[in-house]
Amino acid sequence: NEIFAHPLPFNVIPHIDKFMENGYTKEEMKVTWEARKICGLADDFPLSCTAVRIPTFRAHSETIVVETEKPVDIQAARDALEAAPGVKLVDNLDKLEYPMPITATGQYDVEAGRLRKSLVFGDNGLEFFVCGDQLLRGAALNAVLIAEKMEENGALAAFAAA
Repeated sequence: NEIFAHPLPFNVIPHIDKFMENGYTKEEMKVTWEARKICGLADDFPLSCTAVRIPTFRAHSETIVVETEKPVDIQAARDALEAAPGVKLVDNLDKLEYPMPITATGQYDVEAGRLRKSLVFGDNGLEFFVCGDQLLRGAALNAVLIAEKMEENGALAAFAAA
């Protein structure tokens, strides 16, 4: 195979881009760097991911695990995600409704679901799963939305004046 190191159909490949000295791939490091930058986090904020090539049409998916300083209120987390712009809460386990690439493809909002307390971090941890259409909700749209919000709240003018 000239494109991938292994067959892609019916497979999952935990390798996107080149491996770096720390054992992570360049794609995984880009995700951590971009997440810190977008969220305004310090360069040493602990963040990790594994990037996996999965044969879907055009959606990215992530499992997010968060350790919190205070105990997690799952309903408050659910309410926050439901109210967040650009997020669609898809989390009804009784009806087997949760985020999937096939349902996220073609929509601007990122699906979030499978909210639960973390087995690793206990009361001070939250885990959830997200899927988003990488063409409709990728870096370019997010950059435009951030710029619009900065214009709206005056941060763009303050930045330009500095």
